[in-house]
Amino acid sequence: MIDDFVASADALDRVEDALRKAAAEEVMPRFRQLGAHEITQKDGPHDLVTVADQTAELHLERSLTALLPGSVLVGEEGVHADPGRLAALRGDAPVWIVDPVDGTRQFVHGEPGFCMLVALAHRGEVLASWTYLPAKDVLAVARRGAGARVVGGGELHAGVPEPGRELVVGISHHDFTTEAEKRALARLDVPGVRARACGSAGHDYLSVARGEIDAVAFSWEKPWDHAAGLLLVAEAGGASGTVAGEPFRVAGGNALPFTAARDGETARHILALLAGPGRGVPGAAG
Repeated sequence: MIDDFVASADALDRVEDALRKAAAEEVMPRFRQLGAHEITQKDGPHDLVTVADQTAELHLERSLTALLPGSVLVGEEGVHADPGRLAALRGDAPVWIVDPVDGTRQFVHGEPGFCMLVALAHRGEVLASWTYLPAKDVLAVARRGAGARVVGGGELHAGVPEPGRELVVGISHHDFTTEAEKRALARLDVPGVRARACGSAGHDYLSVARGEIDAVAFSWEKPWDHAAGLLLVAEAGGASGTVAGEPFRVAGGNALPFTAARDGETARHILALLAGPGRGVPGAAG
C-alpha cells in the first residue's frame, strides 16, 4: 500500500492540499496576529511554541492519517507531550514526520522565513517530503528516486559551488547548542567557509537544494527538523552524512554533527572540518 501511495501523483497532490489547508486555517490567520497568551516556552526562553504549532499539528494528524489508512504521525508537539511516540519511527506502520511550524521564533517575530515540514517514512526510510513556506507561497516536493521540484517553479538542482568561492554554511543557532557542540561547529571557522546561524532548518535545506547556500551543519537530530530537508537535498543532487561517515538516520542514534551539502565533495569537506584533525574524511551519501 505504501509503495502505491508514493507512486500516485493524485495521492501526493492530496498531501499538498492537506498541507495548504492546515496553513490556511491554522497558521496564516495567526501570522503577525499572535497574542502574548498564545506563545509559551517549552524547554527554555529560546524554545517557543504557539497555538499555531499545536493546532496545525492536530489538523495535519487528522488529515494525513486519513489519506493513508494505518499510518501514524510523529510530530514535534506530540512528542513533546509524549516522548514515547518516537518509537513509531522504528515500527512497521508508515509514519508522517511533521514539524507544523519550523522556525517558530521567526513566526513569533512576524518574519516570513518559517516552514511547515512533512515527510512520509516507512521503516526508517524517507519516501516523500513537502517543504512549505506559507508566508512566501513556496512549496517544494521530493519523492525518493524521482527528483525534487518547486510546485509551479520547476525541478530543483543543487549544482556545485563555484570554484574558489567562499562556502556559505547554515549551522545550528548558538542558542540551541551545548559547549561541546559549539566547539565542533567552531571548526568551520576557517578560510573559505562562512558559517551563519540557521533560523529555520527547513528553509536552509531548501536553500541548499536551490544552490543558494552550499551546506548546512547541524548538531541536533530531531527527525521533524531534518527528514523532509534531507530527502529534498538528496533528490536535488546533493549529499549528506554524519561525522561517523554514516547516513543520517531519522529514527535516531546518529553521531553528530552532520551535514547536507550541494554535492559530495562539499559534504566531505564540511565533515572533515567537523570531525577535527586526525579523524580522517568521512563519507557522504547522495
